[in-house]
Amino acid sequence: MTNNQSPIGVFDSGVGGLTTVRKLVNMLPNERVLYLGDTARVPYGNKSAATVTAYSRECVDFLIHRSVKLVIVACNTASAMALDAVQTISPIPVVGVIEPAACAALRHTKNGRIGVIGTWATVQSKAYDYAIKHLMAANKDGQDIQDVQVFSEACPLFVPFAEEGWHYHPATRLVAEEYLAPLKRAEIDTLVLGCTHYPMLADVIQDVLPHVALINSGEEAVNVARAILEEKHIAATYPALNRIVECYVTDKTTTFSQVAERFLGFPLGMAQQVVLDGH
Repeated sequence: MTNNQSPIGVFDSGVGGLTTVRKLVNMLPNERVLYLGDTARVPYGNKSAATVTAYSRECVDFLIHRSVKLVIVACNTASAMALDAVQTISPIPVVGVIEPAACAALRHTKNGRIGVIGTWATVQSKAYDYAIKHLMAANKDGQDIQDVQVFSEACPLFVPFAEEGWHYHPATRLVAEEYLAPLKRAEIDTLVLGCTHYPMLADVIQDVLPHVALINSGEEAVNVARAILEEKHIAATYPALNRIVECYVTDKTTTFSQVAERFLGFPLGMAQQVVLDGH
């Protein structure tokens, strides 16, 4: 059974979702956090929708059995392919990253030219295109812009650069110039960071696109989660005892802790390896 002091659950296919956890602990410091990284089956991007849905259900079920009060799906692929399915079966709120980021992009854009960067799977899914069009049709964004264009670019090398800690490496800058050149030519004024790894490279991305507003999809998901906690009166009523994130992984690699602490920004503590078997 959950209560106000129950943790918030966050899952991703790997380590990237810890950038969302970083935002979560900074924005909601009273909340406890339980993180699950499905590192044995990363990446989700090359899997079918049915497989991603099955994996996502297992991850949400794992978190529910540990009495979390809300789940953030800090994975763009899972948010695109499986969010509706897991929301249907979940007795607690489940928040994805795509619609919150799409909504924020619509709020920020002035010229209606929005860029999206992500993995090949996210870009090919057109999940952000569909979310933005849906929001426009439903008029949820409160904007008067009638002609919104979405320009998407896959940036696959950003993931290993982020995990290597090459945040300011000259190679990262060169690759960023190459990846982002079409978006610069498109004169976008807003850019969605459509992968939870990408906030680690936000400085170099901003340097290449200096006048473009960057939308952190994880941060926007946390904003939505905060609103749900307040609406349902389930926000933590007193501070968590410490900032240590309770962390579970399905495969503990030799580099996980080092990369995880870089993404998180503070010591992670012990990551426990688990098998996802529905319990």
